This record gives sequence, C-alpha cells and structure tokens, in this order.
Amino acid sequence: MDRMELADFLRRSRTRLTPSDVGLSAGPRRRTPGLRREEVAQLAGMSTDYYTRLEQRRGSHPSRQMLTALARALRLTDVERDHLFHLAGEEPPRPCGSSGHVRPGLLLILDRLTDLPASVLSDWGEVLAQNTMAVALSGDNTGSNLIRRWFTDPGTRALFPPENHEQHARSHVASLRAVTAARPDDPGPAALVDELRATSCEFEAYWQSHDVVVRRPSPKRFLHPVVGTLDLDCEVLLSDGHSQQLVVHSARPGTDSRQRLELLRVVGLQDLTSSS
Repeated sequence: MDRMELADFLRRSRTRLTPSDVGLSAGPRRRTPGLRREEVAQLAGMSTDYYTRLEQRRGSHPSRQMLTALARALRLTDVERDHLFHLAGEEPPRPCGSSGHVRPGLLLILDRLTDLPASVLSDWGEVLAQNTMAVALSGDNTGSNLIRRWFTDPGTRALFPPENHEQHARSHVASLRAVTAARPDDPGPAALVDELRATSCEFEAYWQSHDVVVRRPSPKRFLHPVVGTLDLDCEVLLSDGHSQQLVVHSARPGTDSRQRLELLRVVGLQDLTSSS
C-alpha cells in the first residue's frame, strides 16, 4: 500500500469535483475548491475520520468494498478505479465478472434526477447507487442485494401489496437465472443462487420452475408508510453489456401518485437536512 500516493490521488480526485457534480448543494461559505472530506465520506458511506486519515497517510488498509465505494463517490473512470486499487495494494476487479463500479456518466444522470426515484443496479440485484428520492421511497439499500433481501428479510416486502408478492418473487428468481446462465463463471450470482437455494424454500421452488426473464419496464405499486400508495411507472435503462441498469420510477401527470411523489420529494429533502 503506497500511503503517500494514495493520499495524493484521493485529495486530487476530491478537489476536482464540485457539489453539483455529485448531486449535492454547494451551500454558503464554501471557500475551497472541490468536495469537502465529509462529503466524500458521506457519499462513500464511511466515517469522516477514517477518510481524513487516508488523506493524511495514517489510515488502515481499506477493504475492497471500501475502495469500490470511494471510486463511486469520486466518480472515477475504470482506469482511475484500477489505479486506486493498485495504490492500495489490491488487484482491480476482474473485467469478466460483475463490477460494482458505476460509470461516471451513469452517476451524472442519477445525480440530475432530483425529482424522481432512481437507482443503479447490477443485473443480479446489487444496489450500486441511489439518489435521494430512491432512498426516500424504499430506504438506503446501497451495498445490499435486492434479491437476497426479498427472500431473507420479511420487512422488505412491506413496501409492496401482498397480492403482488408472488409476481415480484418470480421475477427476481427468473432474472437471476438468466444472469447465471449468461455468465456461468461469475462467482457473485452463482454464490447468491447457492445461498438462497439453501436458505429459502420459496426461492428453491421458483428456481425449480426454470422461468427466465430480464428486467423490463413495468408499473409498480408501492405502499409508503408516510405518503401512502404510489402507482409508479418503472423505466429501465441498460448500460453497455447490460450488466448495470438505471431504474427510474415516475408517476403520470394529474394523478394522486404524482402529488404523493412530490410530497415524497419534500419528505426526502427534510430527512437529508436533518441527518446532515
């Protein structure tokens, strides 16, 4: 681990970004260029103290998960992400497998969608990034796997009407089966299948049905505990290679759901302000 070079690279990557580049408000009294250390830490999901120690050449060896989070927070390109891994003494993610690295261009689109819930997912359910509206709609799920949570966490299903649970479950399993067939050497999806077949009888039953689908645009009904029922359209934009998906939810103009979505935006901003 090259502490000096790592610290310099992190600092330079941080100072070249503006708050608007990452969907943050600049706020008053900003005297230095770029992002603040606490803003990078917030985006990466780590403590400000730990990130500060990395820039001061005092930090402990960051994990691969933490390096991936830093690359996403600093909007690094694939080449820059690999450089970050090398400076930390780690091998970059294999190009043939699933990557948790979101392209800066995709994150830029995500940051600009301030009034619609939007998330970047891997094709096997990993939540790679969310905007404020997505967090307000379904909670902060970045770093988790939606399919694992659906079959292992009963609270995950509370956001959807019971009559839609079977449809969601079948869709999750069929989508995962398509991914494992397309990339049999990718350890991530394969390990998830083995885990869920061993722990969830429901997953195993759907797996045995051998349905195959890919995620497509479709309407969804959400049961939000604050704003009530939301009937939303779901659009899915695929990245090159279709390994990552930008999922955007919207409500049709003139509907109650449109008004509730606007209320959700206000609620989300209030929560963000109170937690900062």
